Amino acid sequence: MPTLAIIIVSWNVRELLRGCLRSVADSLVAGDLAYEMIVVDNASADGTPEMLRAEFPAVHLIESGANLGFAAGNNLALRELGARSQVPGVRLPDASLASDPWHLTPDYVLLLNPDTEVVGGAITRLVAELEARPELVAVGPRLRYGDGSVQPSRRRFPTRMTMLWESTPLERLWPQNPWARRYRCADLPDDVAQPVGWLVGAALLVRASAITRAGLLDERFFMYSEELEWECRLRNAKCKMQNAKCKAESVIAYIPEAEIIHYEGKSSEQAMTRRHVHFQRSKLLLARMWFGWGFAGLLRVALRLGYVCEIVAEGIKLMLGHRPALRRQRIAVYRDVIRELCTIQL
Repeated sequence: MPTLAIIIVSWNVRELLRGCLRSVADSLVAGDLAYEMIVVDNASADGTPEMLRAEFPAVHLIESGANLGFAAGNNLALRELGARSQVPGVRLPDASLASDPWHLTPDYVLLLNPDTEVVGGAITRLVAELEARPELVAVGPRLRYGDGSVQPSRRRFPTRMTMLWESTPLERLWPQNPWARRYRCADLPDDVAQPVGWLVGAALLVRASAITRAGLLDERFFMYSEELEWECRLRNAKCKMQNAKCKAESVIAYIPEAEIIHYEGKSSEQAMTRRHVHFQRSKLLLARMWFGWGFAGLLRVALRLGYVCEIVAEGIKLMLGHRPALRRQRIAVYRDVIRELCTIQL
């Protein structure tokens, strides 16, 4: 029987987390899986730990004591899973390092956002895919927004042009630009299973042996881009075991037959300035890691100019009297982000 650990990192989304946990239990009630649910609570102030103890006593709760972010929160749970089978005297791996004697107890690990709702037997379907295809290191479902529309979750790895265009004012001016379209796999149908570069981390099922080889998530990423960098390592980490199943090329696959609803951004929208800062800080860190200091510096200048354009656009709308409270709020956020971008260490 396959074994599965489900890790959910939560911050101040008690009601969504409650629905998520119920949907997971319903999804797995008829499945032939031995599973454990772990919730890492990042110092929520909305009564999340109390709700978990009262309503979900079987869920293993880890209270981090602070808002550690997505990567560090997941690593808390992964380290605990690894410690259960730890060889005495052997140190657990750092965020980006693997150690041969270290391994995880379950066969598979599902990283799941608390603002998700599992549809039907989606988790069992994803596990079956990894069971059947040894070349796969990770799989993910088709994500849908709360209104039922498909959330783009398939990605190729970014290029320099992708980073300059994607999620910037330039993309709004030219939404069908080739760099962002290629990045989001917009040239491929979303209802067909397919290999991808990486998948959005709202629901990502990973083979535990791949985590052992690649190491934990990089905690320099507080949130955003951490799954991108990690999935690159998951794909590229070489298997050192003498096993025929490990000799195939590592692949990450999108499985649309499994579906999960994602009420996107319910944690991060509670702090809009920090959301923008974390997104851009992670983008700059990844740019520096993959493309060097020079390009990261250029990207920072481009991002700052983008926010200046946002302020100009919001100022024009404010002068025209269109939703003035919203315009003032956005201008304040964008000004704070520009200041923060000046202080980010590359």
